[in-house]
Amino acid sequence: MSGSLLAAAEPHSQVEQRHCKVEPIGDEDAGLWDAYVQSRPEAAAYHRYGWRKVIRGVFDRETYYLGARGAHGELCGVLPLVRLKGLVVGDVLVSLPYFTYGGVVASHAAAQSGLVQAACDLGKRLGVDHIELRHRSNACPALPARTDKVSLLLDLPASAAELNKALPAKLRSQIKRPQREGVSAVNGGEELLEEFYRVFAVNMRDLGTPVYPRSFFAAVLREFPSETRVFVVRHAQGPVAAGLVLGHGSALEIPWASSLRNFNALGVNMLLYWSVLEYACGAGYRRFDFGRSTVDSGTFRFKRQWGAQPEQLHWHYWLRGGGAPPVLNSSNPKFKLAVSAWQRLPLSVANRIGPMLARNLP
Repeated sequence: MSGSLLAAAEPHSQVEQRHCKVEPIGDEDAGLWDAYVQSRPEAAAYHRYGWRKVIRGVFDRETYYLGARGAHGELCGVLPLVRLKGLVVGDVLVSLPYFTYGGVVASHAAAQSGLVQAACDLGKRLGVDHIELRHRSNACPALPARTDKVSLLLDLPASAAELNKALPAKLRSQIKRPQREGVSAVNGGEELLEEFYRVFAVNMRDLGTPVYPRSFFAAVLREFPSETRVFVVRHAQGPVAAGLVLGHGSALEIPWASSLRNFNALGVNMLLYWSVLEYACGAGYRRFDFGRSTVDSGTFRFKRQWGAQPEQLHWHYWLRGGGAPPVLNSSNPKFKLAVSAWQRLPLSVANRIGPMLARNLP
């Protein structure tokens, strides 16, 4: 593994290779970690050190943040890891669970190779079943990978008017329909969290997925106040669609979005996404990330209609004892059974026990 990674090293990195050292990074170096992440174009919002605080505080999970240091102590690579344990997933290290992106960020191949090797050594020492590294690119070609998911990305024009003009006429009509029906959209901060969570919790139960606790989203909004925003679409009966967006650099992502099925015929989801896109253009973002999907699924087609383009995701694995990457999705028969059972739960029950299970679902 190391040889193939080092073979891709940049010519100027020969000295760096000799001095690269991987070690655990603690809270005292959080500022150094974030400065490095901000300097790397391949890093995602979830590489920010603040997520460690959120994950430890809300989910009480073990976290291992590894850094590669150069000759003068400067960071030349980072890798955040979170340990999950449960009947469904087993005992695993993930970079990062709960989110689409994570994995290794490195300045050169020596740092990348060192971080991957350190993660494998950690996995062996802890006795985990596997390690999952969620990369945007084929960053670790020597490791087996899952490639069944893509991100949907839309390049944004300078104004919402330009974006609106570029949308198909049918799509513009679908955006206007809920407005004619008296549906409205607002956006803000933590004051909208209760409405967001009411919609999100119902939608997760209907999808057959254990819901995150409300405290998770509260922690995200408090840890990243300038990077996050909550959107709520309201009908006379209350909130009917909602989303929470996260900015990083020139890109805005919507990792969590939901709508109530009874109101989908009104196009409330269309108004939600248009409100977010309108905000993104006005705030100066140049790319919008619709999140991950399986190719040709319903959510994939929904995102593609806005003009979003697929970008292949590579989730790399170290597996104790070798073998193929695990299948931890709805195509696994045991997951289908669990989903079906969860969808039949009363909402009050799903909301009470869901957060206890969600903490161990990647």
